[in-house]
Amino acid sequence: MKVTLDELQAFATVVDTGSITAAAQQLDLTVSATSRSLSRLEEKLKTTLLRRTTRRLELTEEGRAFLQNARAIIDSVDRAEEQMLARRDQPSGRLRIDAASPFMLHVIVPLVRGYRERYPQVELELNSNEGIIDLLERRTDVAIRIGQLKDSTLHSRLIGHSRLRVLASPAYLQAHGHPRAVEELGKHALLGFNQPETLNTWPLPGADGEAYRIEPAIRSSSGETLRQLALDGAGIVCLSDFMTEQDRESGRLTQILASDTLDMRQPVQAVYYRNTAVSSRIASFIDYLIEALGGKLPGRPASKWATAAK
Repeated sequence: MKVTLDELQAFATVVDTGSITAAAQQLDLTVSATSRSLSRLEEKLKTTLLRRTTRRLELTEEGRAFLQNARAIIDSVDRAEEQMLARRDQPSGRLRIDAASPFMLHVIVPLVRGYRERYPQVELELNSNEGIIDLLERRTDVAIRIGQLKDSTLHSRLIGHSRLRVLASPAYLQAHGHPRAVEELGKHALLGFNQPETLNTWPLPGADGEAYRIEPAIRSSSGETLRQLALDGAGIVCLSDFMTEQDRESGRLTQILASDTLDMRQPVQAVYYRNTAVSSRIASFIDYLIEALGGKLPGRPASKWATAAK
């Protein structure tokens, strides 16, 4: 008896989710039906693919080898279906997107509703990672990366540029004073990043003629965490316009040392693995993002972006 696509999908989903119960929920099947599919597959292959313990499921060596082939078959079928739908200009299937939490919250989330209205057959999976991830390992279709790219194995499309500004809350400035010169920053609580250290280079002239490097009093891996700390009056921060424009317009954050600030803009790019053909759903999302933003990356309200995208 031949292996079926449903059995392959059940196996791959159990591995991805880590349990038969979670796989059943994702596949919209009963737990017993999912378990039977997995058992039938093992019977047909005459091997054990997963070791079942009371706490978790673990791939056997045979299971690990078969998983690669199973994924290739599933992906091949997905591409074939997608190509047929693409002929009717109807991108479909799951689209896995990864971005740092600030970009996800301030840029992508406000665009989701409009994108789904235009492409209702695309299922979005949104993941946030503060560091750079391996797209293949995390099974990610497209990632948003801020700053210069170093990975030559990736294709990329420029989404836009976002300017950096040095900011503080009115409450912090009232309590600790308003720095009038760059050298006065050393007397203040500065908020910075864990890594990479290049993110702690601010768009201000340093004494050595290079851009100003700070020694943070508080560090975080997340720009959104630093934003919240700045709003709470914990210190002075340097962040991109796409996540702070509304704060500046409302007066919750104030730009400091504006006359000394250099025009430093970070490139924001959508990247995908270069050995994978750009599917219609990936292209549809990147095109929509560029169209909606109009090449600009401030923290505009969602309503303005939604209007621009329609």
